[in-house]
Amino acid sequence: MTGFDGPVPAVSVARPRAGAGIQSAVTRRWLLFALYVTLIVLGAGLGPLLPEIAWPYVYPEHDESPRWMVAGAIVAYAIVMAVPFVPAAEIGLTLLFLFGPQVALLVYLSTVLALMLPYLIGRAVPSDLCASALGSLGLRRASDLARRLAALDANARLDMLLAQGPARFIPVLLRHRYVALAVALNLPGNTLLGGGAGIALCAGICGLYSPSGFVVAVAIAVAPMPIAFALLV
Repeated sequence: MTGFDGPVPAVSVARPRAGAGIQSAVTRRWLLFALYVTLIVLGAGLGPLLPEIAWPYVYPEHDESPRWMVAGAIVAYAIVMAVPFVPAAEIGLTLLFLFGPQVALLVYLSTVLALMLPYLIGRAVPSDLCASALGSLGLRRASDLARRLAALDANARLDMLLAQGPARFIPVLLRHRYVALAVALNLPGNTLLGGGAGIALCAGICGLYSPSGFVVAVAIAVAPMPIAFALLV
């Protein structure tokens, strides 16, 4: 005898709903898309504003010499060029039209140096941080891949991606990644990919581009327009 003659109550165990997980993943993807659109809009808006903000700091008001004006414009352009999602190539083209072929070399060198900054920042970003960020956005497969790649060097990463990538598209891009980088930097509308600075940042994060190879690829990619101005204008 237990002293309790009534029926034993059934214990129900709450089970997570499958739909809740799907809904959460969809919400995260919409938030990611909203963030992407916001970055594009902010980049387009900041493009004209950043040179105006930087101008007073790089060009003294009391000095109206053309040399200071050119130097201030180049520095302001380099600052804008190093910001992801900002369409800075148009600013560089404007400088070439305004000041002529005598600034072609300065525009060229400032472009290469400006793109080196986000690349180096990307190389300094811990791989575990990238994996955690992808996981928090609901991109589980990308997060797992980033964690596996984090423990490998550049050659091992390349081999792993070549082995697991689709049969045609990805391996071709990986084997010719420096050519793909140069093409992406000159691609019309590459602001949708983060602009030159965003592409350079991703190149640094992925760890597949050596510093010397990146500099050579960028130097070749941004050379046509300054060379054309220097020779033809």
